[in-house]
Amino acid sequence: MTNSAFDRTLVLIPARMASTRLPGKPLADIAGLPMIVQVAKRAEEAKAGRIIVAVDHQDVFDAVKAAGFDVVMTREDHQSGSDRIFEAVEKADPDKRMEFVINVQGDLPTIEPEAVRASLRPLENAETDIATLTVEITDEHEKTNPNVVKIVGSPLSETRLKALYFTRATAPYGQGPLYHHIGLYAYRRTALEKFVKLGPSVLEKRESLEQLRALEAGMRIDAEIVRSVPLGVDTPADLERARAILSARS
Repeated sequence: MTNSAFDRTLVLIPARMASTRLPGKPLADIAGLPMIVQVAKRAEEAKAGRIIVAVDHQDVFDAVKAAGFDVVMTREDHQSGSDRIFEAVEKADPDKRMEFVINVQGDLPTIEPEAVRASLRPLENAETDIATLTVEITDEHEKTNPNVVKIVGSPLSETRLKALYFTRATAPYGQGPLYHHIGLYAYRRTALEKFVKLGPSVLEKRESLEQLRALEAGMRIDAEIVRSVPLGVDTPADLERARAILSARS
């Protein structure tokens, strides 16, 4: 994307207070700051667009506001992060001036700013509705791990795939690389609006993968190939790893 895309891009960071494995996750302290603020700082370092944090709890709202970032309050009953960011987009940009929306999950405090920027690149193709990230799998265990979502894609270049399917199974069959899907998305504003209005699809429910809803509806998803998978903080052990990484950086 060109520099002019900055003024047409919203970087949305959804933060959900409820978490069964790590209660109060957005406010967990990492190197002296709440995790959600650390994520916002990584997004700020990316210089990809205007940053908005979408929250569902007043304490998180206050923490983000105190750190100097824009924040909007959203409903607590959203079924997915996509629904939450769409509500935030509608509140933050009611005049629909923004063309692109990057969804950076609120539990990625160590994500590389380059990964955020890379998520926009596939949208340089006017035929692409949604962009995402992927990395080649090098760990043999991950190839058969159903918690590692694989992207089955047709190569467009050395750094990009056109997504044909997403699955928890080991796919595609045969010799060749397998790719781990990274759940960071960049949408055209119009594509995000279309996506959230679609009902859950058959394959989405079967695989428990929301992105299949878009493919089943005929939307195009392209994936930029990056070098590493960002650390998602889902457990106390993940939190300690994130603390160690960011403490070392500072």
